[in-house]
Amino acid sequence: MRMSQLFSQTLREAPADAEVESHRLLVRAGFIQQLAAGIFSYLPLAKRVLTKIEDIMREEINAIGGQEVTMPVVHPAEIWKETERWYQIGTEMGRFYDKSGRDMVLAMTHEEVVADLVRKTIHSYRQLPALVYHIQTKWRDDPRPRAGLIRVREFTMKDSYSLDMDMEGLDQQYRAHYQAYYNIFHRCGIPVQAFKSDVGMMGGTMAHEFMYLTPIGEDTLLVCDNCGYAANRQIARFKKSAADAEQPLPLEKVATPNAKTIEDLANYLEVPKAKTAKAIFMVASIIQGIESIDRLVFAIVRGDMDLNETKLTNALKAKELRPAREDEIIAVGAVPGYASPIELHDVLVVVDDVIPVSPNLVAGANDEGYHFLNVNYERDYKADIVADIAAAEDNSMCPDCGQPMGIQRGVEVGNIFKLGTRYSESMGATFLDKDGMKKPVIMGSYGIGSGRLMASIAEEHNDENGLIWPISVAPYDVHLVVLGSKSQSEATPENTVEVAEELYQKFLSAGIETLYDDRNESPGVKFNDADLIGIPIRLTVSDRSLQAGGIELKRRDQAEKSIIELAQAVTHVQQIIAELQSDIDKTVVEIPFEE
Repeated sequence: MRMSQLFSQTLREAPADAEVESHRLLVRAGFIQQLAAGIFSYLPLAKRVLTKIEDIMREEINAIGGQEVTMPVVHPAEIWKETERWYQIGTEMGRFYDKSGRDMVLAMTHEEVVADLVRKTIHSYRQLPALVYHIQTKWRDDPRPRAGLIRVREFTMKDSYSLDMDMEGLDQQYRAHYQAYYNIFHRCGIPVQAFKSDVGMMGGTMAHEFMYLTPIGEDTLLVCDNCGYAANRQIARFKKSAADAEQPLPLEKVATPNAKTIEDLANYLEVPKAKTAKAIFMVASIIQGIESIDRLVFAIVRGDMDLNETKLTNALKAKELRPAREDEIIAVGAVPGYASPIELHDVLVVVDDVIPVSPNLVAGANDEGYHFLNVNYERDYKADIVADIAAAEDNSMCPDCGQPMGIQRGVEVGNIFKLGTRYSESMGATFLDKDGMKKPVIMGSYGIGSGRLMASIAEEHNDENGLIWPISVAPYDVHLVVLGSKSQSEATPENTVEVAEELYQKFLSAGIETLYDDRNESPGVKFNDADLIGIPIRLTVSDRSLQAGGIELKRRDQAEKSIIELAQAVTHVQQIIAELQSDIDKTVVEIPFEE
């Protein structure tokens, strides 16, 4: 491709709203342009990168038995109603009416469509196992798109779906994807780590997220360096310090003026935070049948801990969760800042599982300026739900070995789910087993967003001058720069252009993907653009290089430059490409599966 014809434009300055390096560089280098919040156009350079990423995905999923299909972006609402996700998913779902007034859905994911295909296609155990996948557009109306392609509303995803007759088959396909995903990310030049994660709206019995660890990540991850335990904070377990054994003491109401926070309360009473009960009011949208009912929730964790809203959402089986307003709290007889679960009505009480074994806590008295001493679970109040709803923090004790855990940040670049029969049962996707018995197909779901993966590669591979693409996904192998053109002065001999043109044609004939900068621009502009775009190998044809005996070669990831003979250019470049690819291939290794 000649840069004079390339549908793209480099920029000297990044857009003002760019928050992360990948966003700044992908815009400046002419890879993407934003149309609206969380909605981007992918220009030719980006499209070439995405195609290579998606081809790697295809190769790895095909290698474990995948068959590629294409499923629609627009779905009739009926299939989402069959699984009840129509009622369970909130405003992120894109809903609209067709011309006939029927409810329609913009695809967030394709479990329902796959289940519909299965019930129309799979009839016998002889047709199982199977694995289908596609690479398709998705829409999730995220209220907070950010960081360029890291968090968007419209995106392309590779999602595959395993179909099995039993859980053993699902285990095999799940583990095959686990390894295939590591292969994909390593081939793309991204270091990742798998973390146990929340199943979320997908449902099922197990999920793992593949995280690219980076400070820009929105996900908080708990990692134990001692035993290897790793989990997303949304579901991370931790060993909670046990309270000292005490006999229950009599309930006592005491004045605690201006002590609305745990910090103020502990300081005023001169007690540790672990001897207090922290009250958090939320409003949960809970599905009852096909209706969504809002319920006020009074959640209680020990004062030295914080609430984990994902754990609370799962404990309630809620569709959505939001903080309660002050008027909603007052309406049930509670007093903000001094709320108590004692004698509280018309509210769902959920306590962390350490509360019942933490005697004589300080809790609110539902009276402005007062708290109760010696509040004891069971004797003074009971909860509707007792569950682990506390958030793990930095230095929380590992649930497996008891050593302190650390916190890392990460970007989720892929996920895998054991769906089980969540969708097949609700949609009647069954098969006849060897004994002629009708059984639901066992399903798994596995996704990777190609745009987010491209952004993560850009985030990992760059320097102060621009992008540095791994050879496996680079838009081109070679950036060929010619200094001087026929329209310039006699100071630059005309044969530099002739040499560059001849070299360009040789590269094309040899199958070396080449971006040829034939523009009438200064050397500074051409070199700056080459660094910004980040193609792995730069070749420069100039008067100086020809006088030195050939053309100048520079790898984008190295500072050194060298002169290579014209006659050896094709062979030499092919050798460098092979070496770069070999370095990538060495990272593709067997990864032990972590339950």
